[in-house]
Order: sequence, then structure tokens, then C-alpha cells
Amino acid sequence: MGFTELINEDIKKAMLAREKEKLAALRDIKSKLLLEATSGNGEVSDEVGIKICMKLHKQRMETYELYIAQNRQDLADDELFQAKIIEAYLPKMMDEEEVKAEVAAAIEAVGASGPQDMGKVMGLLSGKLAGKADGKLIASLVKELLAK
Repeated sequence: MGFTELINEDIKKAMLAREKEKLAALRDIKSKLLLEATSGNGEVSDEVGIKICMKLHKQRMETYELYIAQNRQDLADDELFQAKIIEAYLPKMMDEEEVKAEVAAAIEAVGASGPQDMGKVMGLLSGKLAGKADGKLIASLVKELLAK
């Protein structure tokens, strides 16, 4: 079952179970998938679907943090709930130690010697770890290890 079909099935289940909050998050995913399908080649691959979900999850978490900063707990709770729904469709993210090991291996592979080689290392890692680790975490670990 493809990613789009999975979302459609879960929308049906949420509608039958009358889960309004879950349905809102799933419909948002579906709308972004449909938008991508109409602007592209008509079919959305699973990789593109996961990237869309990652972007939606990141947006939800940023909005959640914004609401917390503004003392709007009611709105923050809703954003966090929707982020958790979206998170269920994302692949398991690597933890910091796993990413650190990948960064160290990439630094060794390209022969990076200092901060000026960050672009080479990031180029290798961004493709390899796409969807498996947060870009900010990767960048901070690369800076940290190249500074040594």
C-alpha cells in the first residue's frame, strides 16, 4: 500500500470513528499530497509524501513553540496533537549518537580538515541522511566535529 492510499484509508477510519482532530491533520496531509500531484506528474511517490509530512510536522512544532511563547496553551495543545498524528507517518529518526557516527565517517570519507570543508561534508550527508535526521542537528554536529 502506497503512502497516499494509507492516508486515504486512515481518513476513512477517522471519519467512521468521528475523530475530528485526527481527521483535520490527515486532511491537511491529503491536501498537500493532492497539491503536489496536480503541480507535478500526477502521482506522488512515497519519498515525496514523507518529505511533505516532515515539512508539516516541522511547521506544527514551530507553531506549537510559538503558541507556548505567547501563553496560548489551548492552541498549543491542538498543534501538538496534530504534530503527533503526522509524526506517526514519518520514518524513525536517528538519535544524536547515530548521526554523530555518520558525520565522523563522512568527514573521514571526504578528507575534511576544517570548517572550510563543511560544504563537502554536508553535501554527502544531506543525501544520505535525508528523512532520517534533522538538518539542523546534522549541521551543528558537522560544525562541532570540524572545529576540533
